[in-house]
Amino acid sequence: MKLDVITLEASPAGSIELDDAIFGLEPRADILHRVVRWQLAKRQAGTHSVLGKSDVSYSTKKIYRQKGTGGARHGSRKAPTFRHGGTYKGPTPRSHAHDLTKKFRALGLRHALSAKAVAGDLIVVDEAKLAEGKTKLLAQALKGLGWTKVLVIDGAEVNQNFAQAARNIEGIDVLPSVGANVYDILRRDKLVLTKAGVEALEARLK
Repeated sequence: MKLDVITLEASPAGSIELDDAIFGLEPRADILHRVVRWQLAKRQAGTHSVLGKSDVSYSTKKIYRQKGTGGARHGSRKAPTFRHGGTYKGPTPRSHAHDLTKKFRALGLRHALSAKAVAGDLIVVDEAKLAEGKTKLLAQALKGLGWTKVLVIDGAEVNQNFAQAARNIEGIDVLPSVGANVYDILRRDKLVLTKAGVEALEARLK
């Protein structure tokens, strides 16, 4: 697959040949769905908790005699049937993470990159560098390019001036190639790769 390369000033900067095994697949929603679920489950805090019968603060004295009241037999105010009693089988802190093989995660990343390429939402820029880390400079460049919700993936390292300028702009994310992931790629309208980013991703996914 051949794609035109542009600069941040929207001027042409040649072309690049993309690996069809990474950028030319037929996207499969089931694979993308599984990888996104794995990502979101892994980041879920899992700190939800309630007080059980043994956690609530009440006297342990039997509340009334066992027989002769004409009502149900109870031994503790901590029971879930009483107001302020403990919750029965409520949520407890736990990890929501589940396993997904490394090969499947790599396959998901290939399908996410291919999905952007097939939809025409993949853009390759010569480099993502700025002379100064000023938000105004980058905001003007993005306005000229027409990018509003975009993920920029660079090579092994991100240019510090570019990252600093992008920090205060809503809708733009900047990642090194090692941080490329399915969820962040799919949640933005456009995927922008630098030439160094393309090389790094192809080396990672081959």
